[in-house]
Amino acid sequence: MTTHERPQAAELTTSFVTSDDGTQIAFHTIGHGPGIVLLHGSMETARNHLAMAQELADAFTVHLPDRRGRGQSGPYGDGYSVQKEVEDLDAVLRETGAHYVFGVSASGVAVLQAARVLPRIHKVAVYEPALILEDIPQLTGWVDRFDREMAEGKVAAGLVTSMLGLRLGPPIMNVMPRGLLTWLTGLLMKSEDKNAKPGDATMRTLAPTLHYEGVLLAEMAGTADIFADVQAEVLLLGGSKGLPFLKPALSRLEKTIPNVQRVEFPGLDHGASADVSKANTAGRPEVVAAELRRFFTSAAATGTR
Repeated sequence: MTTHERPQAAELTTSFVTSDDGTQIAFHTIGHGPGIVLLHGSMETARNHLAMAQELADAFTVHLPDRRGRGQSGPYGDGYSVQKEVEDLDAVLRETGAHYVFGVSASGVAVLQAARVLPRIHKVAVYEPALILEDIPQLTGWVDRFDREMAEGKVAAGLVTSMLGLRLGPPIMNVMPRGLLTWLTGLLMKSEDKNAKPGDATMRTLAPTLHYEGVLLAEMAGTADIFADVQAEVLLLGGSKGLPFLKPALSRLEKTIPNVQRVEFPGLDHGASADVSKANTAGRPEVVAAELRRFFTSAAATGTR
């Protein structure tokens, strides 16, 4: 628990801004102070980081965008790439005047790319950015099968394909029959659908977004060295129980980015920054928020590795 007083969720406001290609991007705001933009990861919307926003809102104005294709933001449109993510973030930064940004997993890669080209970003924190050092077929080649299954309406099968391809589940998933995994996933989806309130983001509604996360992962594979020109201060975060295939990139980035700090949280996994839920029982947003508070309030570093 932190000693500062949390604001209530009722203080959250919603605004919209137009990205370069005309797409409307929704963002939710809470708190008072210097601006921080918190970008959510895969199979999430802005509301998956409300707890962390509330932890920070006594000292910062926290902005929570719905990345395109999710929540209240507009659709992906044609020609999706990391550049679209950068343009969306830039629109929010210009509208809010914020200079600090946090990203996790897929959005972590987009945030790092944005820090290369947007001088308005002064500090960046990323939690296990979805960056791989080379284009590994297992990690990037699952999208074709996923697309076929989704086109056939086999959402549970598609989710299993993405989980196996991205190695998101426990090791036992690799030896379980795919049919059993699909059946179990279908049961979880049905249970979630039954209990969902109108407008809730569910596995079923978020599943199509995984195609675009796969596109982003493949586009950015093997690009770690380009981040040598990032001028912003960067905080690299991860958990000791995080995704193993992302740890090599964290180590490379630590050596590549000029002004960088790195922190590993003992016992935390890939979903640590997000709200606690049935799908994310190990979330510890208050722990990650405490480190963000330290980083975003600290004086400018002189260049650490």
